[in-house]
Amino acid sequence: MKVKFCSIVGVIGSSVMAFVDRGGTALETLVIFMVIDYITGISVAVFFGRSRKTRKGALKSEAGWRGLCKKGMILGFVLIGNRLDILLDTNYVMNTICIGYAMNELISIMENAGLMGIPLPAMIQGIIEVLLDEDSKKKTK
Repeated sequence: MKVKFCSIVGVIGSSVMAFVDRGGTALETLVIFMVIDYITGISVAVFFGRSRKTRKGALKSEAGWRGLCKKGMILGFVLIGNRLDILLDTNYVMNTICIGYAMNELISIMENAGLMGIPLPAMIQGIIEVLLDEDSKKKTK
């Protein structure tokens, strides 16, 4: 399982990087945040049993693969943004996509930290609660 996982992540990551001409800080930051989010999400499930992705809060491979698929799609959007930058001779489309998704990953990292019991500032807790309420409203519709 570990070898399969590392191989898949390596192939996806290197493929995206091969097609992205101008990586830069925004893409590096996004990838770092994605890795931290995935690791903290697994930690919440394995060590704390508080995952919001499963009913019992435990680790479930299906939830993990779903998360990886979502992250792969995000990297696909980054690739599309890069190609649009090349086509339009600009340098902001890919960076905008990277920054937007990096902020989303950061919110998820903070949510994971809260589930681990790490105290978060009240303002950040409020933002996370609002986002979670909006997400649950979408799922019930």
